[in-house]
Amino acid sequence: MSTSNILNMLNEAKDFGIGVYNAWTAEPLLRPDLPEILEHAKKLGLITSLVTNGQLLKLRAYELSDLDYLSVSIDGIKSYGDIRGADLQVVLEGIKAAHEMGHRILINCVICGKNLNELEDLVRMAESLGTSISFEPVHEMESIDRKVWQEIGLKNSHDLSCAVNRLIELKKNGAPIINSLTYLLMLKDLQPKFRCHASSIILHVASDGSVKNCRLSKESLGHVSSGLLNIWNGSRERRRKITNECKGCLFFGYVENSLLFDFRPEVMAHYEWM
Repeated sequence: MSTSNILNMLNEAKDFGIGVYNAWTAEPLLRPDLPEILEHAKKLGLITSLVTNGQLLKLRAYELSDLDYLSVSIDGIKSYGDIRGADLQVVLEGIKAAHEMGHRILINCVICGKNLNELEDLVRMAESLGTSISFEPVHEMESIDRKVWQEIGLKNSHDLSCAVNRLIELKKNGAPIINSLTYLLMLKDLQPKFRCHASSIILHVASDGSVKNCRLSKESLGHVSSGLLNIWNGSRERRRKITNECKGCLFFGYVENSLLFDFRPEVMAHYEWM
């Protein structure tokens, strides 16, 4: 999408009543116009959020003055290079630069078969960096070869259960883990025991302007050029059907916000991001 396309989309989002703009997927820091986009969103009164792999964060942290929430993906310490194919030190330097600029920072870890024994180390690293941390499991998408999941999937339920039990203990003792206890118990068993409200609270806009139900759905509900309100009103039944037919996921943003939507007391008390 061009800069003007995105700015027009944000204008519509504000008029429509959307309260949060989250720049995510691919790598938002690759866009030279990101500061202009965030400034526009902020002037409209939207909460601004960004998810990055952190490789360009040190170079661009000073440009993010209109950003409210910064999320950086770190999936391991010793395993980081193997999982991400990149240098963790570059990311840590970026986090420190962003911290110096006054940003509130969340580290997000996707748990997989390669990093199960590093989760507590990641919590300790977050504490030392002055950041919060979240966890969610790798989602085994059917479109990816099973050999991949044999290598990095979460096969050993005992190891996962032990690792998540430790996270629950750490959270109860004051560690900066933002996940609710309700969510962590689902993560422990890899069981999405919640009613998904993604189709009621989220509009997922891809980089080409196509609007989708959520990050799992491949079906386009329309294009932003048709107007967000038109797409929303015209896809109500289709969104409900997509959600009802979904096998479920444990992407923490969908789960936690759906639980908040249902006014789950423990989640309202202990989920600490937005």
